[in-house]
Amino acid sequence: MYNNPFKPYFTEIKNIVEEKNRMKRLLVKALKNRFEMAKEDAIALAKTVEEIFNGEEEIEDMTIDKYARALFYELQKEKLLKLRREEYKKKGKIIRKYYWSFNNEVIREVAYEQNREDPYRIYKKIPKEAWVVHLEYN
Repeated sequence: MYNNPFKPYFTEIKNIVEEKNRMKRLLVKALKNRFEMAKEDAIALAKTVEEIFNGEEEIEDMTIDKYARALFYELQKEKLLKLRREEYKKKGKIIRKYYWSFNNEVIREVAYEQNREDPYRIYKKIPKEAWVVHLEYN
């Protein structure tokens, strides 16, 4: 029987691909839960973020456009992305580079958290104009 010497490498690559696919699904669930999005919107947003990362674990801030950066800051605010700073000297000046990465631990937590039912959630759906009218008549 032939023993393929590359089998451990293929298994490792397969595991990496499976983990990335698992994280993509978790990102969709996390976006859906955190932003109360429709599943289709969460899938589209996750796809956009994945395209920006282009399969990398970490990307440099200078490589993304201002719209992607604005999106990333929103995701960072919800702790779904992390921002790392690196400083070094070049020609006597301190240079700072920033790097974005997924916050996989928080993505997992948010993906699996149950919908927190806010008993006052219904009031958030009522337009502000209705409250003003209600106050005027009382």
